[in-house]
Amino acid sequence: MWQASDVAPWMPGTSPGKTENGDDVGGVRYMTFIIAVDGPAASGKGTIASRLAVAFALPYLDTGLLYRAVGVQAGDASSREAAIAAAQALDPSSLEDPALRTREAGEAASKVAAIPEVRAALLNFQRAFAAQAGGAVLDGRDIGTVIAPQAPAKLFVTAAPEIRAERRWKQLVAQGETVALDDVLADIRRRDARDSGRADAPLLQAADAVLLDTSKLDICASVDAARRIVEEARARWERS
Repeated sequence: MWQASDVAPWMPGTSPGKTENGDDVGGVRYMTFIIAVDGPAASGKGTIASRLAVAFALPYLDTGLLYRAVGVQAGDASSREAAIAAAQALDPSSLEDPALRTREAGEAASKVAAIPEVRAALLNFQRAFAAQAGGAVLDGRDIGTVIAPQAPAKLFVTAAPEIRAERRWKQLVAQGETVALDDVLADIRRRDARDSGRADAPLLQAADAVLLDTSKLDICASVDAARRIVEEARARWERS
């Protein structure tokens, strides 16, 4: 399991966000190739990002797991103090917990992600992961706008709410959960509203991100389209 301590993210005498090899995660330029994949819940961004990591031989971080872990560990998602404490003490090994894949964990993640202090506590972890020598793939909701705003390759993956709800419903049923499709759709719409409406790092498409709508694409077609987008971005980055 990768840990933030595996990379020395800030060096003395540099601005916050600048790494030893000269990368500036805060917004100047990168020496490493970073792929930022953003999008709403159940859009397919996680599968796409993980497949891109394999295709380009890069380490991968599902940043949503960080917030799911915080939400689960905080217990009462309405407790701001508990959520902040959980974020500050997050153990990367907890990201392997199968409980983080449940419907309840997803709902808790969306709630704690709206707390600015939680996002601040997890910011350096994500930026350090992105700044690894050689590059990285990260997926989430604010990768291309906050975590790695100058990433050479940015995708915003989306799909119609009804399509996303059906995908998530099938996933939950396959995991053994009993839930109605209508309830999952309601969850998706609530999460969209919460994620897009929060004051701190809301879900939105970066101005330079390529939009990939997967509503009418199966996973193979979605991954192939994403790969071609990244290949074009990498060619531009290599020429710069």
